[in-house]
Amino acid sequence: MKYGFIKAAACSPKVTVADPRKNAEEIIAAAKEAAECGAKIIAFPELAVTGSTCGDAFRQQQLIRDAALAMERIRQGTRKLDALIIFGLPMRFEGRLYNAAAVLSRGKIMGFVPKENPQQCGDRNDGRYFVSGEDLYGQVPDGVVTVPFSSEITFACEAMETLKVAVTFGGDEAQLLPKSRKAAATGAFITVCLDAAPEIVGKAETRRKFVSQVTEAGCLGYIYTNASVGESTTDYVYAGRGMIAEDGEILAEGEPFLQKTVISEIDLDRLAAERDRTDFAALEDDGITVWFPLRSAETVLTRTVSPAPFIPEDEAVRNERCRLILQMQAQALAVRMKRAYCDYPVLGISGGLDSTTALLVTAEAVKLLGLPAENVIAVTMPCFGTTDRTYTNACELTKALGATLKEVDIKKAVLQHFEDIGHDPDVHDTAFENAQARERTQVLMDIANMTGGFVVGTGDLSELCLGWATYNGDHMSMYDVNGGVPKTLMRVLVGYVAETCTNEEERRILKDVLDTPISPELLPAKEGEISQKTEDLVGPYRLHDFYIYYCLRYGYSPEKIFRLAKAAFAGEYDDATLLKWLKNFYRRFFASQFKRSCLSDGPKIGSVGVSPRGDLVLPSDACRDIWLAACEELEEQLAK
Repeated sequence: MKYGFIKAAACSPKVTVADPRKNAEEIIAAAKEAAECGAKIIAFPELAVTGSTCGDAFRQQQLIRDAALAMERIRQGTRKLDALIIFGLPMRFEGRLYNAAAVLSRGKIMGFVPKENPQQCGDRNDGRYFVSGEDLYGQVPDGVVTVPFSSEITFACEAMETLKVAVTFGGDEAQLLPKSRKAAATGAFITVCLDAAPEIVGKAETRRKFVSQVTEAGCLGYIYTNASVGESTTDYVYAGRGMIAEDGEILAEGEPFLQKTVISEIDLDRLAAERDRTDFAALEDDGITVWFPLRSAETVLTRTVSPAPFIPEDEAVRNERCRLILQMQAQALAVRMKRAYCDYPVLGISGGLDSTTALLVTAEAVKLLGLPAENVIAVTMPCFGTTDRTYTNACELTKALGATLKEVDIKKAVLQHFEDIGHDPDVHDTAFENAQARERTQVLMDIANMTGGFVVGTGDLSELCLGWATYNGDHMSMYDVNGGVPKTLMRVLVGYVAETCTNEEERRILKDVLDTPISPELLPAKEGEISQKTEDLVGPYRLHDFYIYYCLRYGYSPEKIFRLAKAAFAGEYDDATLLKWLKNFYRRFFASQFKRSCLSDGPKIGSVGVSPRGDLVLPSDACRDIWLAACEELEEQLAK
């Protein structure tokens, strides 16, 4: 439960048709096993107590009585479990028979939820036995107290504000989407869906897509459990598929016929943040809220945490994403060039990832406008730290793309500037580095004035978040095509172009660019090799992009980001290293907001952006102390 995670279990144990006693034993055993794994919400299928294929046996009083006795056995057998347990059973209420879900917590009945549309249950005719529970509000005696019997109950955890659960049923998928939206709009963050649908070829894929749609539409967590092996095979076969999903993503899914419990963790903080971002409209809740207790505990993560959240893991999806991003960048630049009446884009090239990507994008934008490739003016400006490798790659890539190459050696100008301001060129301080960056920007701006063009920026999202840009130097341009792309994704973009381009020379150069250490090359080279490696100074971009994603996309606390990083980078970085660069991230991020407050225009690419015109509205003098204090507290805990 800590850090917003709740472990959920979708159980589909073997069922014996019309034998509530045996089924109760199976439910108790599965619940205990799930609880031992840390599950706090444990769900079982629709009519799990009796089996869903009892047919006219549902009209037998003995079956209904034994189902009630079985519920009591389950209640007693799970009273020591610290979990919310949901299972289906036939239940008589006020003289009518309902297909209902019983919700238990620590041996107490929290409430009963009747199915609203039993007559529409897909492959079975449940309307033959059960009546609708729609718009039903009632109370069921339980000793000296009563518990609610209604389809409009939200089960809310006393110890966790966002842990609010709604219960629904499968069978009528046309009703599931509005039902889940309603549950979400009335405050529920998790929908538990009990189903008893037979296995039909193709249905699992349809359900998977539908659950993704439901959870994304409602910003929901979703626990789905279906009837299992043991149901009658007179006309159908049942596979016991379970599924746990979150905001459009299937976290875990069971294999058919194995009766294995599906367990994963739902991130309630993520759902809450997503609702905040999407201005999720809450409805006035006219239903019933029932509070249940849970003990706060560390949640052991079994779900996969990607170390590269900006990059799709699936190769086909990743390639399509790269193609789209490059198209977005090129189209955006082409529109800006057209509106600015500019036929000659100017950019500085260094042979590094960022300027290489910008050059590729600019070449494509010129092509879209029907202009000749030589209209792209690529300027290389060697100085004290430039190496032969990066210089050669920059020049050769420009020629391979057919762009115009200009070379302006800025050493003499920078040395003259040092003399003018009284700076010792042997002192390699911030002024030594930034003077070069600002001189390069001045050269680009003036060449743009000479050609009637404008300067295309090359800085990426990661650099903007870390403030790794010289104010009024490479920080400034007329249009920044890379400002929405993080460094790790930039590498993937260049790799995609290298693999898909038909020009062998271009492919060779791009692959060498990918192999070149990331560097601003502002300090003198050592024996012809790069002496200043960015990741040695600010930290690995893999870590920073991870921190950027969870800090800006979901607003997670340092503690939670650290917890996720431990799972994502296990075996790659130790805890001390993760904390070191997390602390550095917060320090640089807040200190650099003044640079982001006056950013150049540029296209937003993904869900994370830092444009001051809407993506990141943050005062330049915001205090960073509480985030750094949280990091220091983690360091103290680590030292104990």
